[in-house]
Parts: sequence; C-alpha cells; structure tokens
Amino acid sequence: MPQDARFEDGGERPVNLMAETTDDLTVISALVQDAILPVTEMKYQSGARRFALLLNRFRWEDRPVAERSGRAFERVQSVLSVQDVLGVSSQGIDRADKDVILSLLSITFEAGEDGAGHVDLTFAGDGVIRLAVECLDVVLKDVTKPYVAPSGKVPTHRD
Repeated sequence: MPQDARFEDGGERPVNLMAETTDDLTVISALVQDAILPVTEMKYQSGARRFALLLNRFRWEDRPVAERSGRAFERVQSVLSVQDVLGVSSQGIDRADKDVILSLLSITFEAGEDGAGHVDLTFAGDGVIRLAVECLDVVLKDVTKPYVAPSGKVPTHRD
C-alpha cells in the first residue's frame, strides 16, 4: 500500500508541484506561507493568461531536518505561477510603491461554475490579490539552491 509523502522525503530536492484541486492547493499554500517578495516581483501576462510571483520562500519541508541537525534554517527562490487567469484585482497593496515587501500568508480557491473561480493570495497587512481563473492550475517551482535564511529564525505570527 502506498504511503503519503512526508516532509523529510523532499530531502535536498527542489520543490516542483502542481495544484489542480483544492487539496493540492492546500499543500502549496503551506509551503509558501511566510514567503516574502518585493512588490515588483509579480507580473500578470494577459496574453499568456498567467500570473507569476518570484518568492523567497521559507523551506518548511527542511525545518525538521535543520532543527535535528542544528543547521541553519533556509529559504529558496521559487516561482509561483497561476495559469488560465482571466483577470486580476487587488486590495490593500500599493503596486506604485516599489519599496514594498510583501509576506504571503495563504493561497485559497473559491470555486465558481464549471471549474472556474477565484484564486486569492492573502498577504500580511490585509493585502489580497484575487485572480479570476478559468480553472485551478497553480505551479510552485524552486528555481535556486537553498540559502541560509537571513533572519536565522523560523517565521512566527502574532496571535
């Protein structure tokens, strides 16, 4: 009988995941929680119907290994792309201020009719980007080698 994957199974391999269901998206959302990015590192390509972000993501999958071994926590640059995007709207994000750094908290999908719906990217400080999509098609791919997290700490949240 096959077993579910565990965080440790990822080892040093880069993440390359696709979400086509809400369960898949829950996994990707957990992996990108607390990812940070400059507001300038997101782009909507209307002709290609794609919205993409270049994230500096905390390697949650490596946390247990780092804690056991006493090794530093890591981040990695990853591309998060959403396909089949029909439109983009945002609230609470000033795209004109090029110095803004965003912290991604979660990704959710609100289903509509015939597989269409909305993908919501929620950021710290109540910012949201809402993507109208024809279907759920999200990809997370690591694009650099991991590097030591500059803070040296695991991200935390105030209650």
